[in-house]
Amino acid sequence: MVHVYTKVPRPDRKLVEAFKDLGAATVYEAAGRMGSVDPRIKPLARGFRLLGPAFTVECHPKDNLMLHKALQIAEKGDVLVASTQGYSEAGYWGGLMSGSAAARQLGGLAIDGCVRDSAELLELGFPVFCRGTCIRGTTKGILGRVNHPIVFGEVVVNPGDLVLGDDDGLVIIPQTDIETVLKASQERVAKEVKKASELTKGVSSVELNKLEPVFRSLGLVEE
Repeated sequence: MVHVYTKVPRPDRKLVEAFKDLGAATVYEAAGRMGSVDPRIKPLARGFRLLGPAFTVECHPKDNLMLHKALQIAEKGDVLVASTQGYSEAGYWGGLMSGSAAARQLGGLAIDGCVRDSAELLELGFPVFCRGTCIRGTTKGILGRVNHPIVFGEVVVNPGDLVLGDDDGLVIIPQTDIETVLKASQERVAKEVKKASELTKGVSSVELNKLEPVFRSLGLVEE
């Protein structure tokens, strides 16, 4: 069995950068409401943002050995996406690891678990999305896997998939769909700009979204 795949198929960097001004909610809607990660996995601080190709990590419960391996081989811009096999109550990641990741110019960490040294993490500004903080330590002695498909926050993530996260949440876009979702996201933004303009003129959202037939079909009664 191969535990670690070092060669990851990554999307074109320019294609990834084209998402930099798009919100996670917009991209999720444009993707057909697919790829939404469990909302309990949140940014450690408001303003943290993730954008980059997934570099997947599967840790054994209460062991962060494979995160250290991922830190060694991940490339600039990669976002570490880590599963803990359902055991979140440990501090899998801390200040020293964030310092290393920032120095290596990684794109961030999304972990289905907890982190610690939160004051250091906030000071460093390296973007971390997690389930919370926990002071409980981890071991470094059990093999897991790197760059295999994982289930992360109810979503299947493959190495090289697009990871986009902001204050609203996280969305995962399969690498094969990135270009299509980008176009749909840009079109959605253009439509929303037009809608916003109409709303500022006093048009109601009921009129704008053509909701009267919906109310009638549901038997809405007004007096």
